[in-house]
Formats: sequence, C-alpha cells, structure tokens
Amino acid sequence: MDFSQEEEPNDISLTKFESMLKTNNVLFFDSNEFENIIHHYLNQGKVALAKKAIKLGLQQHPSSVSLKLFKVEIFVFENELGKANSLLNELYILEPSNEEIYIQKANILSKEDKHIEAIAVLNNAIDLTEETADIHSLIGMEYLFLDQFDMARDSFMECLEANPEDYASLYNIIYCFDFLDQNTEAIEYLNTYLDKNPYCEVAWHQLGRQYYELKDFEKAMSAFDFAIISDDTFVGAYIEKGKVLEKLKRYNEAIENYSITLSLEDPTSFALLRIGNCHEKLGNNDLAVQYYYKTVHEDPLLDKGWIAITKFYSKERNYHKALYYINKAINIDSENVAYWKYFAKINHRLNFLEEAERGYKRSLELGNYELESWLIRSDILVKLGEREAATFNLIQAAEFYPENAEIEFRLAGLYFQLLETEKATYHLRNGMRFDAEQIIVIEELFPEVYSSIAVKNLLKNK
Repeated sequence: MDFSQEEEPNDISLTKFESMLKTNNVLFFDSNEFENIIHHYLNQGKVALAKKAIKLGLQQHPSSVSLKLFKVEIFVFENELGKANSLLNELYILEPSNEEIYIQKANILSKEDKHIEAIAVLNNAIDLTEETADIHSLIGMEYLFLDQFDMARDSFMECLEANPEDYASLYNIIYCFDFLDQNTEAIEYLNTYLDKNPYCEVAWHQLGRQYYELKDFEKAMSAFDFAIISDDTFVGAYIEKGKVLEKLKRYNEAIENYSITLSLEDPTSFALLRIGNCHEKLGNNDLAVQYYYKTVHEDPLLDKGWIAITKFYSKERNYHKALYYINKAINIDSENVAYWKYFAKINHRLNFLEEAERGYKRSLELGNYELESWLIRSDILVKLGEREAATFNLIQAAEFYPENAEIEFRLAGLYFQLLETEKATYHLRNGMRFDAEQIIVIEELFPEVYSSIAVKNLLKNK
C-alpha cells in the first residue's frame, strides 16, 4: 500500500499510540490514524509494531478493508501466501472494485513466479482507478522478471507520462533500452522527454551516457554540462564528464571535475583513482601515487586501487614494491585472471621462477588461454628442471593452438632431452612443416639439442 509523505502519522498520534503500548491503557484511534501509524512502522522496518497496530486497529475497526489489506501485506511479507489469499478472497466479496485487492493479489502471484498471471490481474486493476502510474510501474517490473524488456520499457513509459518526475521509471526505461542495445532509440526518447522537461538533470545525465556508449564524446560532454547547469551539485554528472575528458586526453580538466565531487560529498575511491590515473598520464608521478594511496586508504577492499599501484611501480621497475601490491589485489579478488598474470610477470622479472610458474598456472586454470601464457610457463618449467610438466603443458597448449611451430619445436627439444627420439622427430618435422623459421626456438632454448648430430641430420634431410 502506498501512502504519500503527507500521510505519515503526526507526532501526537504516534506518541499517543506508543504510550498506549507502554501503559496497556486502551485509547481510541480512527481508522485513518491506524493506517498512517502502520504505514510509518512498515517504512521503518518495524514489522512487530506494525502487527500490533493492525491487531489493535481491527479490534476497534473490525470492518476496515484498508486495515485488513495491511494484514494481507504482513502475510505476504512473512511468506504466508495461503493466509494472504484467503483474506483477499474475503475482501474481494466485500469490495470487488478496490484496486488495492488486485495489487496485493498480483504481488502474491509474482512471489509464486506467476508473472503473466500477475500482469493480467494488474491490468484489471488499471480499469478500477484513475491513478494508474504505480500500477503501470508494477506491470513493468513483472515484464522485467520475464525478460520482456520491450514490454517493460513501454509500461515504465506510461508511468513517466503520468508523472514526469518519476525518475525511477526513467532509469528503468533507459535500463531497458540499454539491455536491448537501443542507444539511438534511447537518445531519441530522452531528447523528446527533455523538450518537455529541459531542466531535468537525470535525463541529461542519461543522455550523456548514451552518447558516451556511442563514442560521441563531444555530445556526451554537452549533455553532462547541461546536467550540471540543471543541478550544480549532481556528482554523477561531474564523474561522467571527467570520464569523457579522459577519453579526449584533457586530463587537467578531468582532474578538475573529479575534484569537484570530492568537495560535494565524502571522497569516493573511484574519483580518487581516476585523479591518480590522470596525474600519471600527465607525468605527475608523485601526485599519481599519492592519489592511488588515498584510493586504497578510502577503500582498502578496492582491488583496482591496489592494481593501479602495482602498475605504477612496475613501470618504475620497482618490482619488489609491485609484487607487494599485486599480492594485495589477489587477496581481494583471487579469481581475477589479469592479477595472476601480473603476479607471474613480476615474479618472472625478479627471477622468482617457482612463483612465476604458479602465477601462469593459475591464470591458465582461470581460463587465460593466451599462447604466451602456455609458452612462458613451459620455458619456466624447463629452467626448473620440470621437463615432464613442461611437456604436458605444451600438449595441452597444442589442443588450443594446433599446427603452431613454437609449440612443436619446444616439444621436439624436450623429447630429445627425455631421449624419446621418435616423438622428438615427429614434433621436429611438424615444426618444420608449420614454420621452418621458428627452428630458432630449439637453437635458443635447447642449444645442445640443436647442435646434436641427430638434429643436424634431420634438418639436412628436410
């Protein structure tokens, strides 16, 4: 049940009700007072007090359909759908034209995943009231549950037409356009809306986002400027404008916009991170790392902050520090393939071969099947003396990259070292057939094999 702000209980009614609960003295309230008190408690999440108010209200007003509808709402909240349905059926006999009965019935059907039936019931409710905006919104949500985004979008449009300041519906409309990859259609809709509501900062913001998706950065920036003109405290518009300015490589202006957000509200890790990134692009390395540290201080669980510091120190070739920070990022998100690749590369730079191999192995396990990862891991395993493991790694790589000379020559070198001449010869011939110039792989990685008489003879016969 939906009540406006004006229908919140006044302090006198609420104080009087809570005093009654403490003293056990029974005081009289009219049904409207009870409705507002119940609504207040439900808004506050104080379900137990709402239930007490419903019980006392029905004792004083046993025929009140509105109070019984609150009881239905509690039943639904507590998942007692059978009791809710039974009470709704009784209320329908009393007031078959009460749209709230249909709304609650649709709510129950929705909880039972009967979304098509819920929509049918809500459509019946529309015929019973002139205030249809909220019902269209509920229908829109049911269509979203069904993944019918075009129908959901149209329902939310009905809401916005009835109430142009219903920004929740506006966001839902654009969400549907986004899901349907209809950026152009979204732009047309927003422009039409803005013709009638030229100072709506939310619409300008959403319009800017659409242009950003289409990489029309100049139009995107104009839209964000209009959002800021409409509301110069709109943090989201400054953030988005900063992102556009970064794309245009106007880093100083981007910093200005991100900095404005820090003065409008508590610092956000995103804004701090972007400021750091802009300073790094400008070559202001000291400032960049300061802002990266501020980022992780503001949000120690933001792995992107730790990875930014990792990249910074990697560029500075301070690999020990980079390793410290990549470990921080992995501790936060151990399933991130990119982090494990950084971990592997940094350890490789430091010649920590066991850890580097572990990093490449983990990145492969997480689905990073780049050829480079297979090859480098194999080369590291060879250096560690793990020839069998290196061979198995390359056989797996060959499943993803068949007819790859770099894999074949590595396998040939390994099998010669393992004295499995037949397999070695097979892979050597494959490598020569796929790309003979890659024989340099054997020359560099297995020089003793390359200079052996057996390999010289095989190469001559080719």
